[in-house]
Amino acid sequence: MLPKRILSIALALVIGPQSVQAVDDGAKFPMKYEGGSLGLNQHDKLDVFLGKDSVSVVQKKQRHEIPIKAITEVSYGNDVHRRVGAAVGVGIVTLGIGALLALTKTKKHYVGLVWEDKVGNSKGGIVFKVGKGEYRGFLTALEGLTGLKAVNADETGGGGTSKP
Repeated sequence: MLPKRILSIALALVIGPQSVQAVDDGAKFPMKYEGGSLGLNQHDKLDVFLGKDSVSVVQKKQRHEIPIKAITEVSYGNDVHRRVGAAVGVGIVTLGIGALLALTKTKKHYVGLVWEDKVGNSKGGIVFKVGKGEYRGFLTALEGLTGLKAVNADETGGGGTSKP
């Protein structure tokens, strides 16, 4: 229990004082669910907890755990939903996100996760709309926990791996 609390506090200190909170479940990030393979309400608020062993996604009374070791890709940018959609399959990530992104003029920050649980043979993906104040900290924390480098989904022709 103590190592998780230390990790949470360290993440909160590194990320900054925005709306990130250190709690028993890990560092808490408020954001919105934009689509994916989890049975959540699209565009509704949710809390994401980054813990030592898992990413917990909580929306109202629903809670989903994604093991850190199962995460195979972290993506970011305005078109991140395309990468996750390709990994998850047609129809899971709705086309409404693409239309929304095409019509909006304000810059929105999206982060996507793809995971594959080798034990349960399950694959999944999720796209979060992250607030401007939490975007960089959330990505940095995910990279640190997963050991993966976030892929910029906005870059074309080279599978960009630069940070935001």
